Amino acid sequence: MLGPDDLRFFLAIAEAPSLAAASRALDVSPPAVTQRLRALEERLGVHLVDRTGRHLSLTDEGELVAERGRAILGSLGDLDEALAARRGQVVGHLRIVAPLGFGRAYVAPVAGSFQAAHPEVAIDLRLSDRIGGVPEAAFDLAIHVGPIAHAAPGLIARRLAPNDRLLCASPSYLAAHGHPACPGDLRAHACIALRENDEDVTLWRFRQDGTEDRVRIEPRLSSNDGEVVRGWALAGRGLILRSEWDVAGDLRAGRLVRLLPGYALPDAPVTALLGARRQARAARTRRFLDALASALDPPPWRPSTP
Repeated sequence: MLGPDDLRFFLAIAEAPSLAAASRALDVSPPAVTQRLRALEERLGVHLVDRTGRHLSLTDEGELVAERGRAILGSLGDLDEALAARRGQVVGHLRIVAPLGFGRAYVAPVAGSFQAAHPEVAIDLRLSDRIGGVPEAAFDLAIHVGPIAHAAPGLIARRLAPNDRLLCASPSYLAAHGHPACPGDLRAHACIALRENDEDVTLWRFRQDGTEDRVRIEPRLSSNDGEVVRGWALAGRGLILRSEWDVAGDLRAGRLVRLLPGYALPDAPVTALLGARRQARAARTRRFLDALASALDPPPWRPSTP
């Protein structure tokens, strides 16, 4: 017989790339995870996980336990939520993934306030700049900044806020190297690339009067961390193409200068992706999404109009 705790334990293993990752998710030591998994397999009389080196994969029996376990825990969650709704409460576990910088600046404060307002909700906020690599079963709500190339079937997208991409550089860099007059001039400038998601980050696209101009940059500086890239630009190391939410304050303060304002760049809207699991449709998810949408309307990075 498997209890809810057993199912939660095994699902943490099923959704992790390795036992070490599962131990971190469960906040226990790897030997403790291995011992409990072995005891679970002995109790059931079946082999649930194949371990090859540092990686793991589920056996057919393991896939069955994971599939049925999600359904059982989902039903229990639905029951808890239905009873809580009759008491006027919001309860349950809410798993959110968001980009690193945007998540720190805008999602984390809303998550903290939401949990304080709903003490029976447990929030797990994971920040990653490779959200596309996070399996859909691992989250109830994902926040994405930028175009969505391929959404998994069953996901529901809700646009939360507009967000432009802007080309900019520091006054010190421009004083030393001059302003580009057209996209082609960028080939003579030091360009800095942010390597995130799976985008072709060295192909910069500009549009004017219905015509697209593509420039292949050769960055001497690149990073997967937006804060590092922004810091290089502020230090006068080169030009960056960044989200409006990240550089709007620097532009207003004069620390950065917007370049080629007559050209449009592909926008990067802020979008919420609801998972296909039933828990993603729960009241806690919907209410958190409403709270986040409210916090982003109007977008905090754009000056309010009188």
